[in-house]
Parts: sequence; structure tokens; C-alpha cells
Amino acid sequence: MPILYVVATPIGNLEDISLRALRTLREVKLIAAEDTRKTKRLLNTYDIKTPMTSYHEQNKRAKLGYILGRLEEVDVALVSEAGTPGISDPGYELIVAASQRGIPVVPIPGPSAIITALVISGLPTDRFIYIGFLPRKSGDRRRLLESVAAELGTIVALEAPHRLKEALNDILLVLGDRRAAICRQLTKIHEEVFRGTIRQALEHFTEPKGEFTLIIEGKREKAKPQLTPDIERQLEDLQMSGVMAKEAIARVAGETGVSKKELYRAWLKLPQGLERG
Repeated sequence: MPILYVVATPIGNLEDISLRALRTLREVKLIAAEDTRKTKRLLNTYDIKTPMTSYHEQNKRAKLGYILGRLEEVDVALVSEAGTPGISDPGYELIVAASQRGIPVVPIPGPSAIITALVISGLPTDRFIYIGFLPRKSGDRRRLLESVAAELGTIVALEAPHRLKEALNDILLVLGDRRAAICRQLTKIHEEVFRGTIRQALEHFTEPKGEFTLIIEGKREKAKPQLTPDIERQLEDLQMSGVMAKEAIARVAGETGVSKKELYRAWLKLPQGLERG
């Protein structure tokens, strides 16, 4: 049975293509490409002669039937302009339709701007949320940012150069001056990774150029209040004043945020803790 191969291609440096991807692109009978001109440069570099057909955001519904028809007879490779198809690129509808028809869908993994930027950002990678390209309109953009404001994981987004400063202003307004890594032209000659705060990024990118991946710090968890010598002295002063344990602990817990359980343990260690417990 013919196969739909979902092939990841370089996001900049053409040497980042895998041997398996090259073999697949040679062996399939058709390549469905988001940008045939860019894919042609890749194919020419590696002397690959496989025919192409365009498959992009504007024609994806019109081309769907044609590509599915070819998949009844031959293997087809799906590639995006750069990176992994289906991630903020055309591909989702074709993959779903092929799966529904019982056509095997085989991934050929490789480059992804999202993961590339995340792992070099210097921000936590154990949990993250990808929110795609930020909306063009400020109101829509702010609503999206508000929806992830409480997210503890790192936030990953894409943005165009001509909207970068507006986007950073909205991020500063909605999320605050968080740490961030602003990655530009990844794997290309003018690759740049800026690490700092959102406010510092606004000062740095005065004339943004290139493709941007934004890695933004998630919401910081409030530090758990700690028992300190000053708090222990506060407990002791209350004890010496004749205040009973329950009242003293409740009062100090309300003022400091330290848990009553921890305060009770500290109370018991005071000279008269047992007698006044």
C-alpha cells in the first residue's frame, strides 16, 4: 500500500537534512511542497529529481483530492517550507484525510524551529506550551497571552519581524517583564539568540529582520514562606506574653504565611513550648 511520508526539512542550513529524509525524497514518486521554489533549492543541492506539486495554505483544500488520488497509486512525501510539516504549516488536513482512508502515514523526523529554540534558550524545557504564530491584531494577541498567563511551563511562539515590537509590548503588558530568549534566523548565517528580559529585548531589537521564535518564561511559582529566626522570636515573645499556642500560631501564620504545622513544631522547641501547648 502507498505511504504518505511526513518529511522534516532544514529550517536554514541545508546540511541539517537527514540521510533518511534524502532517501525518502528520492524514492517517492511525488513531493507535496508548501513552497516549491525553496524545496527545489534543497532538491537541486542533493541532485534529487522527484516531481513536485504545490500544497500550501491557499490551495490545500483544492489540492487535497488530487494528492489523495495519487496516494492510491504511489508514495508521496509531504514537506513544508522549512522544518516539520503540520506545525504551524499546511499538512494537518492531508494527514487526517490519509489516516481516515487507511493510508499509512510515516514520519521522517528532523529539524524544528520550536525545539531548536527551546533547547538553547536557557529556560526550563521539562514543560512547555506552544501557541503558534501570535495573532496579527493586538486585541486577539492580548487575549491569547492572557489565556496562558498562569501557565507554569515555558511558552513558545512564532512572530514575523514587522510585528515583533508590537508583540513584545503586548507580552510585557500582559505577562510582565519575564525572562525570554528571542531566537532569530536559526541555523542561518545571521543566527542570533538574545537572552534577557522582555523589556531588554524591546531595547535590543530596534529594526527586527528575519524569522523569530520567542521562548518566554512561564509564571513563577510563589516561593513558599520559610521559618526564620525572626519568626521564631515572634513566637517566643507571644509565649512570654502568656498567649496560648493555638492563638499565637494562628496569628503568626496569618502574618507570615508560614504553615501552622511548621509553626507548631517551632513552638514545641521553645523553652516553655510543652507547658503552653
